[in-house]
Amino acid sequence: PKEYTEKHDWRRYGAHGTSHKYLSEMGMKYLEGVKEPKIISCHIGSGASISAIKNGKCVATSMGLTPLAGIMMGTRTGDLDPSVMNYLCKCTGKSCEEMYQIFNKESGFLGVSGVSNDSRDVIAAANEGNKDAELALRLFNRRVADFIGQYFVRLGGADLIIFSAGIGENSWEFRENICKTIAPALGIEINYELNKTIRGKEALISTPNSKIKVAIIPTDEEVMIARDTFAFYKK
Repeated sequence: PKEYTEKHDWRRYGAHGTSHKYLSEMGMKYLEGVKEPKIISCHIGSGASISAIKNGKCVATSMGLTPLAGIMMGTRTGDLDPSVMNYLCKCTGKSCEEMYQIFNKESGFLGVSGVSNDSRDVIAAANEGNKDAELALRLFNRRVADFIGQYFVRLGGADLIIFSAGIGENSWEFRENICKTIAPALGIEINYELNKTIRGKEALISTPNSKIKVAIIPTDEEVMIARDTFAFYKK
């Protein structure tokens, strides 16, 4: 109801704004001559969010009122049918607050895999044949791919996809699997051998034939905060 949004400031606030702003600015070096740049930035780590950025302005982001929304994360569920809360409270006898804490702190990679909230541990377990860990990886890749597809439509196309944060910068496996999932629909082409060698540094990993450029850009929220503070001080 509208009265709730007005009375309680119920909004989609998102998160990782400083990171997405930094990434969109740094990504412009790959888009020389593009008049209306369309960027999909993927800040994917233990906490994860994806943003659609048009002409330097965020037009959509995956997190909502809180960081619980969007794609699944280290311990967060990501988006769920709202009725799940009511159903599980009835099934378990737990309170709304108890279930909310489970959604935030015991779900995501940790909850699905039963192994860890750290994607590296989940990958290791999956490589050893742990089916729950394999499922967690597939779910994560699918949710990221779904949001990229959604934002491709929202932007009316895309010129650049950016991977960043702990997983995005360091895990070639996740980048490869996500790119393979979206490639048939979006026409991207990745240099998979190059992708395997990149860890924690900036690189363009798409080929010249790719319809959308794909880059790894390490985020730097501290620099962005310093720049914003300086700009505010100058006023």
